[in-house]
Amino acid sequence: MTDRRTRYPGPITQAATHPHTLVEQGFAEDAALAATLDRYPPELFDINLYDYDEAGQVSLRTGARGRLSGAELLEAIKQGRLWVNLRQVETGWPELWKAAMKEFAAIQAAYPGMRAVKTAGQLILSSPKARVPYHFDAAGVVLFHLRGRKRLFVYPGDEAHLPERNMEQVVARQTTEELPYDLAFERDAQVMDLEPGRALTWPLYAPHRVENLDRFCVSLSMDFQTWPSRFRNGALFTNAVIRSRGGAPRFTDGMATPELAARWAASLALKRAGALKSRIAHFERDFEPEVGAADGAGALGR
Repeated sequence: MTDRRTRYPGPITQAATHPHTLVEQGFAEDAALAATLDRYPPELFDINLYDYDEAGQVSLRTGARGRLSGAELLEAIKQGRLWVNLRQVETGWPELWKAAMKEFAAIQAAYPGMRAVKTAGQLILSSPKARVPYHFDAAGVVLFHLRGRKRLFVYPGDEAHLPERNMEQVVARQTTEELPYDLAFERDAQVMDLEPGRALTWPLYAPHRVENLDRFCVSLSMDFQTWPSRFRNGALFTNAVIRSRGGAPRFTDGMATPELAARWAASLALKRAGALKSRIAHFERDFEPEVGAADGAGALGR
């Protein structure tokens, strides 16, 4: 294992934690969370329930917001096995976002050369025994942890753990963020326990998975794009289009910046032309949260 755990250049080369003050500002208290759940737009909820087999392979169920009050929904999450993402925190809870951006500025300053040109966030409320499967994010991430305890497993960003063909499919929205997983990957994991008041960073694209440690958890996941990550994502999209037409594009880690930038520019035109339609725009929802139900998941429309 080398010091650099990813083949993609970037200022962050290892998972590391940083302090933040969002907990002291009250953003993880029950009253604040319940009020936020009451007012948050239903279309910005992602409610997931993951099941795993003995080989660590995952199956996903998705839920609807339902009709619970904010306080009831919070209780269902605390009792169940749910992973709830509230997207677009920057508009859904602007007070939290403003405070988080101040914290992000301090973290960004710790990495020379890191310059975010676009940011977005999701508030994550998750049940005590919830787990998130092996996946990657097509952006840089700072995970601000506010409540409970999480264990994160961060893996190398090489071809064995992060095949570019799969990355292309995710960036082009042909599949969700999950990656092919093998239990043998565990020997390569960097394991980090995350406590409230700490924020975790990891290398761009690094595969990872998450386990809650028997407590209700609250985190703010801040995605950020830099120009290098935007160029590479564009190149991955263009490669996905080329592959869908029978081509065999070469890996982006063999491309210099001018070629990545050219493929990014090509991706803008390809997207405008509708070269690849999203296959994950709509999920069939088969439950809604319910207090006292198994896993916190009740029948739709009950």
